[in-house]
Amino acid sequence: MDTIYLAGLDIGTSGAKAIVFDLAGSPKASAYNEYGSTYPRPNWVEQDAERIVESAMLSMREAVARSGIPPERIASVSLSAQRCCALFLDETGRLLRPMISWQDNRPVDEVAEIAREIPEADYYARTGFPNSTTWLLAKMLWVRKNEPDVWNRTVRVVQMHDYFLKALGAEDYFVDFNDAGFYGFFDSTSYEWDRDMLSKFDLPERILPYPRASGTPAGTVSAKGAERSGLAAGTRIAIGAGDQCAGSLGAGIVERGMLSISMGTAGAVTALLERPYRDPHGRIMITNHSERGKWLLEGYQAAAASVFRWFKEEISGVETAEAARRGADAYDLITERAAGAPPGAKGLIFLPYFASAGTPRYNPDARGVLCGLTFAHDRACLARACMEGITMDMRDMIQAIKAAGAGVETVRLLGGPTKSAFWNQMQADIYGATVQTLKIGDATVLGAAILGGVGAGIFGSVAEGARAMARVDRTYEPDAGNAERYGELYDAWRTAYEGLAGSGAFGRIAALQKHRP
Repeated sequence: MDTIYLAGLDIGTSGAKAIVFDLAGSPKASAYNEYGSTYPRPNWVEQDAERIVESAMLSMREAVARSGIPPERIASVSLSAQRCCALFLDETGRLLRPMISWQDNRPVDEVAEIAREIPEADYYARTGFPNSTTWLLAKMLWVRKNEPDVWNRTVRVVQMHDYFLKALGAEDYFVDFNDAGFYGFFDSTSYEWDRDMLSKFDLPERILPYPRASGTPAGTVSAKGAERSGLAAGTRIAIGAGDQCAGSLGAGIVERGMLSISMGTAGAVTALLERPYRDPHGRIMITNHSERGKWLLEGYQAAAASVFRWFKEEISGVETAEAARRGADAYDLITERAAGAPPGAKGLIFLPYFASAGTPRYNPDARGVLCGLTFAHDRACLARACMEGITMDMRDMIQAIKAAGAGVETVRLLGGPTKSAFWNQMQADIYGATVQTLKIGDATVLGAAILGGVGAGIFGSVAEGARAMARVDRTYEPDAGNAERYGELYDAWRTAYEGLAGSGAFGRIAALQKHRP
Protein backbone atom coordinates (compact mmCIF):
# COMPACT_ATOMS: atom_id res chain seq x y z
CA MET A 1 0.00 0.00 0.00
CA ASP A 2 1.32 3.44 -0.93
CA THR A 3 2.27 5.74 1.94
CA ILE A 4 -0.17 8.60 2.41
CA TYR A 5 0.47 12.14 3.59
CA LEU A 6 -1.39 15.13 5.00
CA ALA A 7 -1.15 18.78 3.95
CA GLY A 8 -1.55 21.65 6.39
CA LEU A 9 -1.62 25.37 5.73
CA ASP A 10 -1.46 28.34 8.08
CA ILE A 11 -2.57 31.75 6.83
CA GLY A 12 -1.10 34.20 9.29
CA THR A 13 -1.06 37.97 9.57
CA SER A 14 2.14 38.46 7.58
CA GLY A 15 2.57 35.24 5.62
CA ALA A 16 1.24 31.81 4.67
CA LYS A 17 3.09 28.56 5.39
CA ALA A 18 2.31 25.14 3.93
CA ILE A 19 3.81 21.83 5.05
CA VAL A 20 3.36 18.26 3.81
CA PHE A 21 3.56 15.75 6.71
CA ASP A 22 3.71 12.02 7.05
CA LEU A 23 1.33 10.38 9.53
CA ALA A 24 3.96 10.47 12.31
CA GLY A 25 4.11 14.26 12.12
CA SER A 26 7.43 14.52 10.28
CA PRO A 27 7.54 17.32 7.70
CA LYS A 28 8.49 16.30 4.17
CA ALA A 29 8.60 19.79 2.64
CA SER A 30 7.43 23.32 3.38
CA ALA A 31 7.09 26.72 1.76
CA TYR A 32 6.35 30.22 3.03
CA ASN A 33 5.30 33.42 1.27
CA GLU A 34 4.81 36.84 2.80
CA TYR A 35 2.30 39.65 2.30
CA GLY A 36 1.61 42.90 4.09
CA SER A 37 -1.02 45.15 5.59
CA THR A 38 -2.10 48.70 4.83
CA TYR A 39 -2.87 51.40 7.39
CA PRO A 40 -5.27 53.95 5.83
CA ARG A 41 -5.71 55.84 9.11
CA PRO A 42 -4.52 55.52 12.72
CA ASN A 43 -6.01 52.35 14.25
CA TRP A 44 -7.15 51.09 10.81
CA VAL A 45 -5.53 47.91 9.48
CA GLU A 46 -6.57 46.30 6.19
CA GLN A 47 -5.27 43.54 3.92
CA ASP A 48 -5.75 42.43 0.32
CA ALA A 49 -7.59 39.12 0.78
CA GLU A 50 -7.05 37.94 -2.77
CA ARG A 51 -3.31 38.54 -2.52
CA ILE A 52 -3.35 36.48 0.68
CA VAL A 53 -5.16 33.67 -1.12
CA GLU A 54 -2.65 33.76 -3.97
CA SER A 55 0.28 33.65 -1.53
CA ALA A 56 -1.29 30.74 0.35
CA MET A 57 -1.94 28.83 -2.86
CA LEU A 58 1.66 29.46 -3.94
CA SER A 59 2.96 28.17 -0.61
CA MET A 60 0.94 24.99 -0.96
CA ARG A 61 2.02 24.54 -4.58
CA GLU A 62 5.69 24.98 -3.69
CA ALA A 63 5.48 22.64 -0.69
CA VAL A 64 3.87 19.89 -2.77
CA ALA A 65 6.45 20.30 -5.52
CA ARG A 66 9.40 20.31 -3.09
CA SER A 67 8.15 17.18 -1.36
CA GLY A 68 8.44 15.14 -4.53
CA ILE A 69 5.32 13.27 -3.40
CA PRO A 70 2.71 12.55 -6.07
CA PRO A 71 -0.22 14.85 -5.21
CA GLU A 72 -2.62 11.88 -5.34
CA ARG A 73 -0.91 10.45 -2.23
CA ILE A 74 -1.81 13.53 -0.17
CA ALA A 75 -5.03 12.37 1.45
CA SER A 76 -6.38 15.69 2.68
CA VAL A 77 -5.80 19.37 3.32
CA SER A 78 -6.98 21.65 6.09
CA LEU A 79 -6.36 25.16 7.27
CA SER A 80 -5.37 27.33 10.18
CA ALA A 81 -6.03 31.03 9.68
CA GLN A 82 -5.84 34.38 11.40
CA ARG A 83 -9.13 35.15 13.13
CA CYS A 84 -11.39 38.21 13.41
CA CYS A 85 -10.84 39.23 9.78
CA ALA A 86 -13.96 40.59 8.08
CA LEU A 87 -14.51 39.96 4.37
CA PHE A 88 -17.60 41.43 2.70
CA LEU A 89 -18.72 39.56 -0.44
CA ASP A 90 -21.35 40.30 -3.11
CA GLU A 91 -23.69 37.76 -4.70
CA THR A 92 -20.93 36.49 -7.00
CA GLY A 93 -18.46 35.99 -4.13
CA ARG A 94 -16.46 39.06 -5.16
CA LEU A 95 -14.77 41.14 -2.47
CA LEU A 96 -16.49 44.50 -1.96
CA ARG A 97 -13.70 46.14 0.05
CA PRO A 98 -10.29 45.27 1.56
CA MET A 99 -10.36 42.79 4.42
CA ILE A 100 -10.59 44.44 7.84
CA SER A 101 -7.85 42.91 9.98
CA TRP A 102 -8.08 41.60 13.52
CA GLN A 103 -5.57 44.33 14.41
CA ASP A 104 -8.02 47.03 13.30
CA ASN A 105 -9.51 49.09 16.14
CA ARG A 106 -11.73 51.53 14.24
CA PRO A 107 -15.20 50.54 15.59
CA VAL A 108 -14.89 52.27 18.98
CA ASP A 109 -18.31 53.93 18.67
CA GLU A 110 -19.86 50.62 17.70
CA VAL A 111 -18.46 48.95 20.84
CA ALA A 112 -20.20 51.67 22.86
CA GLU A 113 -23.38 51.04 20.88
CA ILE A 114 -23.19 47.31 21.67
CA ALA A 115 -22.65 48.11 25.36
CA ARG A 116 -25.78 50.28 25.41
CA GLU A 117 -27.80 47.38 24.04
CA ILE A 118 -26.19 44.61 26.07
CA PRO A 119 -24.46 45.33 29.40
CA GLU A 120 -20.85 44.19 29.60
CA ALA A 121 -21.48 41.33 32.04
CA ASP A 122 -24.43 40.03 30.01
CA TYR A 123 -22.43 40.22 26.78
CA TYR A 124 -19.63 38.16 28.31
CA ALA A 125 -22.07 35.64 29.83
CA ARG A 126 -23.67 35.07 26.43
CA THR A 127 -20.58 34.96 24.24
CA GLY A 128 -17.61 34.18 26.47
CA PHE A 129 -15.90 37.31 25.10
CA PRO A 130 -15.48 40.80 26.53
CA ASN A 131 -17.01 43.44 24.26
CA SER A 132 -14.20 44.64 21.98
CA THR A 133 -13.32 46.40 18.74
CA THR A 134 -11.62 43.18 17.63
CA TRP A 135 -14.68 41.01 17.04
CA LEU A 136 -16.65 41.05 13.80
CA LEU A 137 -19.90 42.35 15.29
CA ALA A 138 -18.43 45.81 15.85
CA LYS A 139 -16.75 45.75 12.42
CA MET A 140 -20.01 44.80 10.69
CA LEU A 141 -21.88 47.61 12.43
CA TRP A 142 -19.13 50.04 11.41
CA VAL A 143 -19.39 49.08 7.73
CA ARG A 144 -23.18 49.31 7.81
CA LYS A 145 -22.98 52.82 9.28
CA ASN A 146 -20.00 54.22 7.38
CA GLU A 147 -20.04 52.34 4.06
CA PRO A 148 -23.75 51.83 3.28
CA ASP A 149 -23.07 51.12 -0.41
CA VAL A 150 -20.82 48.20 0.58
CA TRP A 151 -23.29 46.96 3.16
CA ASN A 152 -26.28 47.11 0.82
CA ARG A 153 -24.44 44.90 -1.71
CA THR A 154 -23.12 42.47 0.94
CA VAL A 155 -24.49 38.94 0.59
CA ARG A 156 -21.99 37.12 2.85
CA VAL A 157 -19.66 38.20 5.66
CA VAL A 158 -16.95 35.58 6.13
CA GLN A 159 -13.48 35.17 7.59
CA MET A 160 -10.23 34.20 5.86
CA HIS A 161 -10.61 30.51 6.76
CA ASP A 162 -14.02 30.33 5.08
CA TYR A 163 -12.95 32.36 2.04
CA PHE A 164 -9.85 30.28 1.36
CA LEU A 165 -11.57 26.90 1.70
CA LYS A 166 -14.23 28.06 -0.78
CA ALA A 167 -11.47 29.11 -3.21
CA LEU A 168 -9.94 25.66 -2.81
CA GLY A 169 -13.20 23.92 -3.66
CA ALA A 170 -15.32 23.73 -0.49
CA GLU A 171 -19.03 23.33 -1.13
CA ASP A 172 -19.99 26.56 0.65
CA TYR A 173 -18.67 29.03 3.21
CA PHE A 174 -18.08 27.07 6.43
CA VAL A 175 -16.71 28.47 9.69
CA ASP A 176 -15.27 26.27 12.42
CA PHE A 177 -16.78 26.64 15.89
CA ASN A 178 -13.66 28.34 17.26
CA ASP A 179 -13.60 30.99 14.54
CA ALA A 180 -17.37 31.47 14.84
CA GLY A 181 -16.91 32.77 18.37
CA PHE A 182 -14.96 35.72 17.04
CA TYR A 183 -18.02 37.08 15.28
CA GLY A 184 -19.06 38.20 18.75
CA PHE A 185 -22.54 36.63 18.70
CA PHE A 186 -21.95 32.86 18.82
CA ASP A 187 -23.03 30.54 21.62
CA SER A 188 -20.10 28.21 22.19
CA THR A 189 -22.20 25.88 24.34
CA SER A 190 -25.07 25.26 21.91
CA TYR A 191 -22.81 25.68 18.85
CA GLU A 192 -25.26 28.12 17.26
CA TRP A 193 -25.52 31.79 16.39
CA ASP A 194 -27.22 33.80 19.13
CA ARG A 195 -30.39 34.64 17.20
CA ASP A 196 -31.58 37.09 19.83
CA MET A 197 -28.40 39.13 19.29
CA LEU A 198 -28.81 38.90 15.52
CA SER A 199 -32.32 40.27 15.86
CA LYS A 200 -31.23 42.99 18.29
CA PHE A 201 -28.61 44.28 15.86
CA ASP A 202 -30.72 43.59 12.73
CA LEU A 203 -28.22 41.16 11.18
CA PRO A 204 -29.69 38.46 8.89
CA GLU A 205 -28.36 34.96 9.55
CA ARG A 206 -28.28 34.22 5.80
CA ILE A 207 -25.18 36.43 5.37
CA LEU A 208 -23.15 34.25 7.73
CA PRO A 209 -21.12 31.10 7.01
CA TYR A 210 -22.32 27.73 8.29
CA PRO A 211 -20.80 26.77 11.68
CA ARG A 212 -19.27 23.28 11.66
CA ALA A 213 -16.93 21.23 13.85
CA SER A 214 -13.22 21.29 13.02
CA GLY A 215 -12.25 18.20 11.03
CA THR A 216 -15.65 17.98 9.31
CA PRO A 217 -15.45 17.25 5.56
CA ALA A 218 -16.15 20.38 3.50
CA GLY A 219 -15.83 19.03 -0.05
CA THR A 220 -12.93 18.27 -2.34
CA VAL A 221 -10.31 20.30 -4.17
CA SER A 222 -11.78 21.58 -7.44
CA ALA A 223 -10.01 21.59 -10.79
CA LYS A 224 -9.27 25.29 -10.40
CA GLY A 225 -8.19 24.78 -6.78
CA ALA A 226 -5.86 22.00 -7.92
CA GLU A 227 -4.27 24.23 -10.54
CA ARG A 228 -3.68 26.97 -7.98
CA SER A 229 -2.57 24.81 -5.03
CA GLY A 230 -0.68 21.92 -6.65
CA LEU A 231 -2.93 19.43 -4.85
CA ALA A 232 -4.77 16.79 -6.84
CA ALA A 233 -8.34 17.51 -7.85
CA GLY A 234 -10.59 15.49 -5.56
CA THR A 235 -8.31 15.78 -2.50
CA ARG A 236 -10.47 15.91 0.61
CA ILE A 237 -10.90 19.30 2.28
CA ALA A 238 -11.57 19.38 6.02
CA ILE A 239 -12.80 22.34 8.02
CA GLY A 240 -9.88 23.74 9.97
CA ALA A 241 -9.58 26.00 13.01
CA GLY A 242 -8.57 29.47 14.06
CA ASP A 243 -4.83 29.92 14.36
CA GLN A 244 -4.46 29.67 18.13
CA CYS A 245 -6.94 26.82 18.33
CA ALA A 246 -5.04 24.90 15.64
CA GLY A 247 -1.77 25.78 17.35
CA SER A 248 -2.93 24.35 20.66
CA LEU A 249 -3.91 21.15 18.87
CA GLY A 250 -0.54 20.98 17.11
CA ALA A 251 1.05 21.39 20.54
CA GLY A 252 -0.92 18.39 21.79
CA ILE A 253 -3.15 20.36 24.19
CA VAL A 254 -5.85 17.71 24.50
CA GLU A 255 -5.85 17.09 28.26
CA ARG A 256 -6.66 19.24 31.31
CA GLY A 257 -3.64 20.83 32.99
CA MET A 258 -1.88 21.53 29.69
CA LEU A 259 -1.37 25.06 28.42
CA SER A 260 0.19 26.43 25.24
CA ILE A 261 1.94 29.75 24.76
CA SER A 262 2.51 31.17 21.31
CA MET A 263 4.80 34.10 20.60
CA GLY A 264 4.25 35.28 17.06
CA THR A 265 3.32 38.71 15.70
CA ALA A 266 0.95 38.67 18.64
CA GLY A 267 1.00 36.33 21.63
CA ALA A 268 -1.57 33.86 22.88
CA VAL A 269 -2.19 31.54 25.80
CA THR A 270 -4.64 28.63 25.61
CA ALA A 271 -5.69 26.17 28.31
CA LEU A 272 -8.05 23.23 27.88
CA LEU A 273 -11.45 23.01 29.58
CA GLU A 274 -13.64 19.94 29.73
CA ARG A 275 -16.85 21.86 30.36
CA PRO A 276 -18.28 25.23 29.32
CA TYR A 277 -17.22 27.97 31.69
CA ARG A 278 -17.33 31.71 32.30
CA ASP A 279 -14.58 33.61 34.09
CA PRO A 280 -16.21 35.39 37.06
CA HIS A 281 -13.99 38.39 36.33
CA GLY A 282 -14.96 38.43 32.63
CA ARG A 283 -11.32 38.72 31.54
CA ILE A 284 -10.60 35.45 29.73
CA MET A 285 -12.02 34.48 26.34
CA ILE A 286 -13.88 31.16 26.30
CA THR A 287 -13.80 29.49 22.89
CA ASN A 288 -14.40 26.08 21.41
CA HIS A 289 -11.57 23.55 21.30
CA SER A 290 -11.09 21.82 17.95
CA GLU A 291 -12.57 18.68 19.55
CA ARG A 292 -16.31 19.09 20.02
CA GLY A 293 -17.25 18.85 23.70
CA LYS A 294 -14.13 20.64 24.90
CA TRP A 295 -13.38 24.33 25.28
CA LEU A 296 -10.41 26.68 25.59
CA LEU A 297 -9.58 29.48 27.96
CA GLU A 298 -7.77 31.98 25.73
CA GLY A 299 -5.78 35.09 26.39
CA TYR A 300 -4.07 37.26 23.80
CA GLN A 301 -1.14 39.64 23.76
CA ALA A 302 -1.50 42.32 21.09
CA ALA A 303 2.26 42.46 20.49
CA ALA A 304 4.75 39.77 21.48
CA ALA A 305 7.68 38.75 19.27
CA SER A 306 6.92 41.83 17.17
CA VAL A 307 8.12 43.92 20.12
CA PHE A 308 11.41 42.01 20.12
CA ARG A 309 11.65 42.63 16.37
CA TRP A 310 11.16 46.36 17.03
CA PHE A 311 13.94 46.17 19.62
CA LYS A 312 16.25 44.56 17.06
CA GLU A 313 15.47 47.09 14.35
CA GLU A 314 15.35 50.30 16.39
CA ILE A 315 17.65 49.72 19.38
CA SER A 316 20.10 46.97 18.46
CA GLY A 317 21.81 48.46 15.43
CA VAL A 318 25.25 47.55 16.80
CA GLU A 319 24.32 43.89 17.29
CA THR A 320 22.56 43.75 13.93
CA ALA A 321 25.63 45.14 12.13
CA GLU A 322 27.95 42.80 14.00
CA ALA A 323 25.74 39.81 13.16
CA ALA A 324 25.84 40.78 9.48
CA ARG A 325 29.66 40.88 9.57
CA ARG A 326 29.79 37.46 11.23
CA GLY A 327 27.13 35.95 8.98
CA ALA A 328 25.14 35.25 12.14
CA ASP A 329 21.54 35.78 13.23
CA ALA A 330 21.02 39.17 14.89
CA TYR A 331 18.51 37.69 17.34
CA ASP A 332 21.09 35.17 18.51
CA LEU A 333 23.57 37.95 19.22
CA ILE A 334 20.98 40.07 21.07
CA THR A 335 20.06 37.04 23.16
CA GLU A 336 23.73 36.39 23.86
CA ARG A 337 24.07 39.96 25.11
CA ALA A 338 20.92 39.61 27.25
CA ALA A 339 22.30 36.47 28.89
CA GLY A 340 25.16 38.62 30.20
CA ALA A 341 22.78 40.61 32.40
CA PRO A 342 21.43 39.18 35.67
CA PRO A 343 17.83 37.94 36.01
CA GLY A 344 15.65 40.99 36.53
CA ALA A 345 18.02 43.17 34.46
CA LYS A 346 19.11 45.09 37.60
CA GLY A 347 15.54 46.15 38.34
CA LEU A 348 14.48 47.37 34.89
CA ILE A 349 10.73 47.17 34.15
CA PHE A 350 9.57 46.85 30.55
CA LEU A 351 5.86 47.01 29.66
CA PRO A 352 5.45 45.63 26.10
CA TYR A 353 2.17 47.40 25.26
CA PHE A 354 3.19 48.64 21.82
CA ALA A 355 -0.26 47.75 20.41
CA SER A 356 -2.35 48.25 23.59
CA ALA A 357 -2.93 45.80 26.45
CA GLY A 358 -4.83 42.59 25.76
CA THR A 359 -5.80 39.90 28.25
CA PRO A 360 -6.43 40.38 31.14
CA ARG A 361 -6.35 44.20 31.14
CA TYR A 362 -8.00 45.15 27.83
CA ASN A 363 -6.69 48.70 27.87
CA PRO A 364 -6.50 50.32 24.40
CA ASP A 365 -4.65 53.31 25.89
CA ALA A 366 -1.75 51.27 27.33
CA ARG A 367 1.63 51.98 25.75
CA GLY A 368 5.15 50.56 25.86
CA VAL A 369 7.17 51.65 28.89
CA LEU A 370 10.77 51.21 30.08
CA CYS A 371 11.23 52.40 33.66
CA GLY A 372 13.88 52.14 36.34
CA LEU A 373 16.85 53.25 34.22
CA THR A 374 20.08 54.23 35.98
CA PHE A 375 23.69 54.66 34.86
CA ALA A 376 24.28 51.07 35.95
CA HIS A 377 22.18 49.76 33.05
CA ASP A 378 23.81 48.79 29.76
CA ARG A 379 22.65 47.35 26.44
CA ALA A 380 22.60 43.83 27.87
CA CYS A 381 20.17 44.99 30.57
CA LEU A 382 17.95 46.65 27.95
CA ALA A 383 17.84 43.47 25.87
CA ARG A 384 17.08 41.27 28.86
CA ALA A 385 14.41 43.66 30.15
CA CYS A 386 12.69 43.55 26.74
CA MET A 387 12.59 39.74 26.77
CA GLU A 388 11.51 39.62 30.41
CA GLY A 389 8.78 42.21 29.86
CA ILE A 390 7.23 40.26 27.01
CA THR A 391 7.34 37.13 29.16
CA MET A 392 5.89 38.94 32.19
CA ASP A 393 2.90 39.89 30.05
CA MET A 394 2.45 36.17 29.31
CA ARG A 395 2.67 35.44 33.04
CA ASP A 396 -0.05 38.03 33.58
CA MET A 397 -2.33 35.97 31.32
CA ILE A 398 -1.39 32.73 33.08
CA GLN A 399 -2.22 34.30 36.45
CA ALA A 400 -5.66 35.27 35.13
CA ILE A 401 -6.19 31.76 33.76
CA LYS A 402 -5.23 30.24 37.11
CA ALA A 403 -7.58 32.66 38.88
CA ALA A 404 -10.32 31.49 36.54
CA GLY A 405 -9.88 27.96 37.88
CA ALA A 406 -7.78 26.24 35.22
CA GLY A 407 -4.90 24.12 36.52
CA VAL A 408 -1.53 24.64 34.85
CA GLU A 409 0.93 21.76 35.11
CA THR A 410 2.77 21.80 31.79
CA VAL A 411 3.39 24.70 29.40
CA ARG A 412 4.18 24.01 25.74
CA LEU A 413 5.84 26.75 23.73
CA LEU A 414 5.18 27.71 20.11
CA GLY A 415 6.65 30.32 17.80
CA GLY A 416 10.02 31.68 16.75
CA PRO A 417 11.37 32.42 20.26
CA THR A 418 11.46 28.65 20.98
CA LYS A 419 14.69 28.59 18.96
CA SER A 420 16.35 30.28 21.96
CA ALA A 421 17.17 27.88 24.81
CA PHE A 422 17.92 30.97 26.92
CA TRP A 423 14.42 32.39 26.40
CA ASN A 424 12.83 28.97 26.96
CA GLN A 425 14.56 28.68 30.34
CA MET A 426 13.57 32.25 31.17
CA GLN A 427 9.95 31.33 30.52
CA ALA A 428 10.17 28.31 32.84
CA ASP A 429 11.64 30.55 35.55
CA ILE A 430 9.07 33.35 35.11
CA TYR A 431 6.07 31.01 34.93
CA GLY A 432 7.37 28.74 37.70
CA ALA A 433 6.28 25.73 35.65
CA THR A 434 7.67 22.92 33.52
CA VAL A 435 8.10 24.19 29.97
CA GLN A 436 8.36 22.05 26.84
CA THR A 437 9.25 22.79 23.24
CA LEU A 438 8.03 20.78 20.29
CA LYS A 439 9.67 18.82 17.50
CA ILE A 440 7.45 20.78 15.10
CA GLY A 441 7.49 24.44 16.03
CA ASP A 442 4.94 25.24 13.31
CA ALA A 443 2.15 23.92 15.51
CA THR A 444 -0.60 25.80 13.68
CA VAL A 445 0.26 24.04 10.41
CA LEU A 446 0.55 20.69 12.18
CA GLY A 447 -2.82 21.27 13.86
CA ALA A 448 -4.37 21.93 10.45
CA ALA A 449 -2.86 18.71 9.06
CA ILE A 450 -4.25 16.75 12.03
CA LEU A 451 -7.72 18.11 11.30
CA GLY A 452 -7.30 17.07 7.68
CA GLY A 453 -6.47 13.57 8.90
CA VAL A 454 -9.67 13.55 10.97
CA GLY A 455 -11.71 14.71 7.99
CA ALA A 456 -10.23 11.98 5.81
CA GLY A 457 -11.02 9.28 8.41
CA ILE A 458 -7.33 8.55 9.08
CA PHE A 459 -7.72 9.49 12.74
CA GLY A 460 -10.78 8.53 14.73
CA SER A 461 -10.65 11.72 16.79
CA VAL A 462 -8.82 15.00 17.17
CA ALA A 463 -7.07 13.71 20.31
CA GLU A 464 -5.91 10.55 18.49
CA GLY A 465 -4.42 12.68 15.72
CA ALA A 466 -2.63 14.94 18.19
CA ARG A 467 -1.12 12.00 20.07
CA ALA A 468 0.11 10.52 16.79
CA MET A 469 1.65 13.68 15.33
CA ALA A 470 2.53 16.19 18.11
CA ARG A 471 5.85 15.33 19.80
CA VAL A 472 7.87 17.02 22.56
CA ASP A 473 11.45 18.08 21.87
CA ARG A 474 13.02 19.53 25.05
CA THR A 475 11.87 20.06 28.64
CA TYR A 476 12.91 22.95 30.92
CA GLU A 477 12.39 23.00 34.69
CA PRO A 478 12.28 26.31 36.62
CA ASP A 479 15.29 27.37 38.64
CA ALA A 480 14.01 27.99 42.19
CA GLY A 481 16.25 31.01 42.82
CA ASN A 482 15.38 32.70 39.55
CA ALA A 483 11.68 31.92 40.02
CA GLU A 484 11.72 33.70 43.39
CA ARG A 485 13.46 36.74 41.95
CA TYR A 486 11.01 36.86 39.05
CA GLY A 487 8.12 36.72 41.52
CA GLU A 488 9.39 39.96 43.03
CA LEU A 489 9.91 41.47 39.58
CA TYR A 490 6.37 40.52 38.55
CA ASP A 491 4.95 42.33 41.58
CA ALA A 492 6.91 45.46 40.61
CA TRP A 493 5.93 45.04 36.96
CA ARG A 494 2.26 44.83 37.85
CA THR A 495 2.55 47.85 40.16
CA ALA A 496 4.15 49.89 37.35
CA TYR A 497 1.25 49.13 35.03
CA GLU A 498 -1.41 49.82 37.65
CA GLY A 499 0.23 53.12 38.60
CA LEU A 500 0.28 54.39 35.01
CA ALA A 501 -3.23 53.14 34.27
CA GLY A 502 -4.78 54.27 37.55
CA SER A 503 -3.23 57.75 37.44
CA GLY A 504 -4.58 58.38 33.96
CA ALA A 505 -1.05 58.67 32.49
CA PHE A 506 -1.75 56.11 29.75
CA GLY A 507 -4.92 57.95 28.75
CA ARG A 508 -3.12 61.30 28.61
CA ILE A 509 -0.33 59.86 26.49
CA ALA A 510 -2.80 58.16 24.14
CA ALA A 511 -4.68 61.43 23.71
CA LEU A 512 -1.46 63.26 22.83
CA GLN A 513 -0.59 60.63 20.25
CA LYS A 514 -4.04 60.77 18.71
CA HIS A 515 -4.26 64.52 18.26
CA ARG A 516 -0.68 65.58 17.56
CA PRO A 517 1.63 64.52 14.70
